[in-house]
Amino acid sequence: MAKLMVQTLVSIILLVLVAVEAATPPGIAKDREHGYASCKIKKYKHCYNMVHACPKSCPYDCTVECASCKPICSCDKPGAVCQDPRFIGGDGITFYFHGKKDNNFCLVSDNNLHINAHFIGRRNKNMKRDFTWVQSIVILFDNHQLFLGAKKTSTWDDSVDRLALSFDGEPITLHESEGTKWESSSVSIVRETSTNNIIVEVEGNFRITAKVVPITEEDSRIHNYGITKDDCFAHLDLGFKFLSLSNEVSGVLGQTYKPNYVSRVNIGARMPIMGGAKEYETSSLFSPDCSVARFIGNTGLNKDIGTMENLALPSLKCTSGIDGEGVVCKR
Repeated sequence: MAKLMVQTLVSIILLVLVAVEAATPPGIAKDREHGYASCKIKKYKHCYNMVHACPKSCPYDCTVECASCKPICSCDKPGAVCQDPRFIGGDGITFYFHGKKDNNFCLVSDNNLHINAHFIGRRNKNMKRDFTWVQSIVILFDNHQLFLGAKKTSTWDDSVDRLALSFDGEPITLHESEGTKWESSSVSIVRETSTNNIIVEVEGNFRITAKVVPITEEDSRIHNYGITKDDCFAHLDLGFKFLSLSNEVSGVLGQTYKPNYVSRVNIGARMPIMGGAKEYETSSLFSPDCSVARFIGNTGLNKDIGTMENLALPSLKCTSGIDGEGVVCKR
């Protein structure tokens, strides 16, 4: 009797496995070298929840463009800021902005939205510039400040969350589970995956995807980054979508959304570079004081200083004179 029960159980398991394989789109079950993505917007009925393998150029980081129902690399869309900062402007033109390691630059500045980025990097003795990556950003809107950062990491493990988040100086805790959501007023933060990958949205203002990624040994070897075992230079790959920019918007990325913007980069160059780092530099990560600043926001802002402990963040300096590792400046 027991033998018969075991045989029956095995048969049921095999039937379930066959059913799962049959329901999986062709090629996906056998293709372990690619990640997958699907359209999550229900109004696109022809594409909703349809699974697609990511392109070979970005095997683990893609999204599905629901209208065309095609997978595209997350870093190949307008509004992307990835890698050794490679930007795709609102005009669709790709360019690089290297800035300078351990400095802060305004990416977007408008009357009710200002986004600064903190750059980390390494100096290549054979080049005249730093290799740089975006370690963290601060988003100022209304009378709020939102901080997103990648914690310093030696050995990378994607199952360990390396995101640091705060809202108005208070650390945000997000349960490590796909779909976990945090909300406050008009702000929402949702985990796309259980670790290191979120969507941040402020209703009527912006939507940002942020993913913490390392510099791998292979990346370092190919590009001669010189990354050592004590620091994998964890940084953010970002995607921006803006919902209410004015025609006066500025900043490294923001200016490319102006209606009559004409790109200053040499489009024909192998690596088109956006210059003018001094024009976009800010005195601190939390200060909307780059020379092209447009931010007004809400004038009823406090000037207190908060701290975020145990985040292993780079040292930040506040305009008030208080500085140190992990300091969060409030305007």
